[in-house]
Amino acid sequence: MVTDLKEFAKTAKPSVTVVGLGGAGCNITTWIAEKGFVGGRIIAVNTDVNHLYVQKADKAILLGEKLCKGHGCGGYPEMGAQAARESLTELRDELTGSNLVFLVAGLGGGTGTGAMPVVADLTRELSALTIGCVTIPFTIEMARREKAREAIELLAKSCDSVVIIDNSKLREIAGNLPLKEALNVANALVGAFVKNLTDTITQPSLVNLDYADLRAVMERGGISSIGIGESDGQNRVEKAVAQAISTPLLDVTDLTSCYGVLIHIVGGEDLTLEEVAVAGELVMDKVPNTKRIIWGAKVDTNLTGAVRVMAVLTGVESPFVSGEVRAKKEVVVEEPKPEPEPIKPKVEPPKPPVRKVEPPKPVIKVVEEKKASSSYIWITIILIIILVLLWYLTR
Repeated sequence: MVTDLKEFAKTAKPSVTVVGLGGAGCNITTWIAEKGFVGGRIIAVNTDVNHLYVQKADKAILLGEKLCKGHGCGGYPEMGAQAARESLTELRDELTGSNLVFLVAGLGGGTGTGAMPVVADLTRELSALTIGCVTIPFTIEMARREKAREAIELLAKSCDSVVIIDNSKLREIAGNLPLKEALNVANALVGAFVKNLTDTITQPSLVNLDYADLRAVMERGGISSIGIGESDGQNRVEKAVAQAISTPLLDVTDLTSCYGVLIHIVGGEDLTLEEVAVAGELVMDKVPNTKRIIWGAKVDTNLTGAVRVMAVLTGVESPFVSGEVRAKKEVVVEEPKPEPEPIKPKVEPPKPPVRKVEPPKPVIKVVEEKKASSSYIWITIILIIILVLLWYLTR
């Protein structure tokens, strides 16, 4: 029989470990540490010693000291996987005893992409609830996205759930921010998800989530999508829920077919229980086919007058993961078709005039008449000469 509830509560609290793998993963865990992380341990893992040295974490592990010599993987996932296997003993020592492990990485490079599936296999072997939290490259980075897709296929076999944030979807929530700030939004989203979830499980909240509830939704949940909405003023809860559901950070084929839903609401001192309940009911209306819904709420004095809703949909199908090309409804500007040329009448070349060859007209003996007339003249002349001669002789 338990005699000291306080001491038992300390030992019964789930052990949470956040592991940042690779450059992007370590940047996210540093963000979490800077915001104050009291519910668990942070481990930074990388093959680049110079980047690892400046991270804020409870423990830093250099992967593949013999293989990579602290210089990184050069973007090769195969080398990242080999480096993780080289340091597997040290990783096992640090992760043994953890009940909940968050694996955080940016996929598409070398260390995070290659090492994360290896570490996921290890945490599964240690019977820890393993949640992968990853970002995938922009659409134009085709080669890196293909590496990320292959890594996610491996992670889906080892992790209980893989929460994916597509950098290309950041335009919908941070499209107007400067480039540097917009790129940091992805780190902040993953960090906020891990931190808020851990705080809700391990720290007193307005409405608590417990480890068993989280395991019921996340365990063998496959691919997960996250949506975040924030609003203030009138109907702030409705607006925040609508934003969280309508703009998930991963393309999802069908929201209503998800395995489970995790809802987390954060508001200021003016957040009411009624608003929290309404937020949960609104999300439930969007996913009527699942009964695995858990929710929690927390008060943040910095959000007075506003409310933030985070919805995690587990067990969804994504065209990116399946490799299908999702048809996009794009406005296609058709080039104007050339107008058909008017049909010109066929002008035949002028035919040469046909000269009508008339049969020769009968000659009316013109020549003969000329000859006869000339004969008469000569006869007359001769007769005149004869007459003159006779006249002369007879004189």
